[in-house]
Amino acid sequence: MTKEEIFDTVKNITVDELDVDADKVTMDAKIKDDLDADSLDVFEIMNELEDKFDIELDADEGIQTVGDVVDFVQKQLDEK
Repeated sequence: MTKEEIFDTVKNITVDELDVDADKVTMDAKIKDDLDADSLDVFEIMNELEDKFDIELDADEGIQTVGDVVDFVQKQLDEK
């Protein structure tokens, strides 16, 4: 799976979970600061991604931006 495909999936899930404008969800967008996500929102997004990609994510991995999420998902998929 390409980085762009992962980003599209992360973006769609983030837009659905946070009810934000898709234009706001960029690789550089900070999940909590720019997208106004709280801890429960982040937890929900992580759960959706785990289900979608069949991987294990750890919210304590220093993930701050959408790009961090994409990179972490890609790393998990590469290790499968």
